[in-house]
Amino acid sequence: MLDTQPVDPDILLALVDVHRSYEQADKHLVVLDGADLQVRAGEMVALVAPSGAGKSTLLHIAGLLERPTSGEVFIAGEPQGQAVDRARTLMRRNEIGFVYQFHHLLAEFSALENVTLPQLIRGEKPSEAKAKALELLSYMKVDHRAQHRPAELSGGEQQRVAIARAMANAPRVLLADEPTGNLDPNTSEYVFKALNSLVKQSGIAALVATHNLFLAERMDRQITIVDGKIVEL
Repeated sequence: MLDTQPVDPDILLALVDVHRSYEQADKHLVVLDGADLQVRAGEMVALVAPSGAGKSTLLHIAGLLERPTSGEVFIAGEPQGQAVDRARTLMRRNEIGFVYQFHHLLAEFSALENVTLPQLIRGEKPSEAKAKALELLSYMKVDHRAQHRPAELSGGEQQRVAIARAMANAPRVLLADEPTGNLDPNTSEYVFKALNSLVKQSGIAALVATHNLFLAERMDRQITIVDGKIVEL
C-alpha cells in the first residue's frame, strides 16, 4: 500500500497502512495491523465490528484523538501523522465532527447554546454563530426546542441537537460512534434519516460505527475489522 494520499479531492478521510499496538504488562497487543480506508465526500460508511476488534481505536485514530504506531491519516488530503498537537487540535476543531452514543450535551446550556458554543470557541461572531445554530437546529427539525435544556428534550431530540453541534463548524469529516444505540427503533430511524440527509446535502465524509445491521445495510458501504485490517462486507 502506498504511504501517500491518492490524488483525489473527493477522498476526505483516508487511513493508509495504519498500525496500532499497545504494551500491556508482558504482552504486545496488536489492534490495527495495516488498516487502509478511504471515505469520500457525501459517503456514509458503516463500521460493523464486535467489541474488542478495534472499532474505538480506529475511530480515535481517524478523529486525531490518538496517534497510530505507524502509518498515516489524511483529513481532506492533509497528512496528520507527524503534525504537532496544536495543529491536530485545530484540525479536529475545524474539520472533524463527533457524534457519540450518549449525546454529551452540556446540561446547563440550551440546545441553541450547545450548538453555538463550538462556533464561539472557533472565533465566530456571536450573532453569526447563533444564526447558523438556528439554521442547523431547523434542518434537524428541533428548532422549536432551541431554548430547552437537554433534560427537557427526548432522547431523539437530544441526539439531533448533538448532530447539529457536530456540524456547527462545517467539518469535512463526521465520525459517529453508535449514534442511535440508546434510542428506540422508531426514534433510531428518524435520527438515521436526518443524519443521512445531512451527509448527502453537505457532502461530508461520514464513518459510522453501529451494531444496528438494518441501518448499516442502508449506508453506502459496510466495513469491519478482521485481524487488525479493514475488510469490506
